Amino acid sequence: MAPASGHQGSTPARRLTVLVTDPIITRWSAVLTAGAPNHDWVFLTDADDDGQRAAAADCDVLICSRLSAEVAPCVRAALVQVTGAGLDRVAVTALPAGTEVTTTAHHERSIAEHVLLSVLALERQLLSRDRALRSGTWRTLATDPTVPAFRTLDTMTVGAVGLGGIGAAALRLAGGWGMDTVAVRGNPDSPLPMGVSPRWVGGTGDLPRLLSEADVVVVSVPLGPDTESLIGEAELTAMKPDAYLVNVARGPVVDQDALYAALTAPAGSPAAIGGAAIDVWWGAPAPGRTPPADHDFAILENVVLTPHCSGHAESTFAGRAADLAANVERLAAGVPRLGVVSPKR
Repeated sequence: MAPASGHQGSTPARRLTVLVTDPIITRWSAVLTAGAPNHDWVFLTDADDDGQRAAAADCDVLICSRLSAEVAPCVRAALVQVTGAGLDRVAVTALPAGTEVTTTAHHERSIAEHVLLSVLALERQLLSRDRALRSGTWRTLATDPTVPAFRTLDTMTVGAVGLGGIGAAALRLAGGWGMDTVAVRGNPDSPLPMGVSPRWVGGTGDLPRLLSEADVVVVSVPLGPDTESLIGEAELTAMKPDAYLVNVARGPVVDQDALYAALTAPAGSPAAIGGAAIDVWWGAPAPGRTPPADHDFAILENVVLTPHCSGHAESTFAGRAADLAANVERLAAGVPRLGVVSPKR
């Protein structure tokens, strides 16, 4: 590897050593290297902690999705680029003082489409109807008086808990399909994102109102001390008995015990909700714990389960790779980087 950049936070020589440890973004290595061709790219996706420590101590830029508290103090790069928007798997506070950290996104549209896909699948009982027909059962309004008629999206209200990039994209897309939209966020008086026009926007204190009005509750807030278990028993009880919860934030934002109880409560009862779409979980997958939860959500008919893949579009990763390469060039040129989250400016 080329020598590191001298001292922490300094502007490196024009030719940089860029270490990539994220196996997903490595699949877009051609975009990375084409975007910043005059640098030394090193792709290291399967090293153990000792290998990562050695490599992290000898690069100018580290591109990663995860960074443990054991490896972070060894980083001597001027710039750590996280390959997504979340920092919950990156030990930012364990990095040497002055290390610049940036994030990127590009997943908003993909996740917004997943939200509407999940709502349609739940409302039209897509998965159970598919399984029934494959097994030889033809069950419709015409053959079974217990089969409910479904709602169309333009008769439903979607409520966004959080109005960042994902929440805004979800409401933008939902509004385009004729859905009524409402939202709560930390600062309700901030300007609305372009193309987003909810019927009302409230602060966090208005969450009970949103829960009581929405047919679909979309959770997209970051995970932190203030949002862990934000949606618990009281919040789920406040939802309509036929409403859907769609969690595309982080698993622990929703209390899993309370969610399982609401999904298994008698249909139509005050404690029940109509269903849920779960793309984010409570830990990592493991043998005997996949999906990673303490309850067997997989046996429930009123859920759509996905393995944290709602943002996995080609456009997501191509856009991220282009951002990462652009920041390498910006660092080499000594101009400000995009998406800086630390140190705060």
